[in-house]
Amino acid sequence: MNQRKAQYRLAEAVRNACGKVAQEAYENAGISGLCEEGRWECALDAIRALDLEAVINAIPDDSQENKDAK
Repeated sequence: MNQRKAQYRLAEAVRNACGKVAQEAYENAGISGLCEEGRWECALDAIRALDLEAVINAIPDDSQENKDAK
């Protein structure tokens, strides 16, 4: 896989992970009774606390993808 494609996959994985944790935190904060501003603060905190190592590790290995394509 070329470098540009790998960068795109990483960026896409980070974007998806950020959206997921932000949405979950926002909804949970609402269930807890927080106001709109508090819900957004929780969503942003969840993005800041995102485990980037886990996101990176969840991206399929390029070498495995190449083997599967053959």
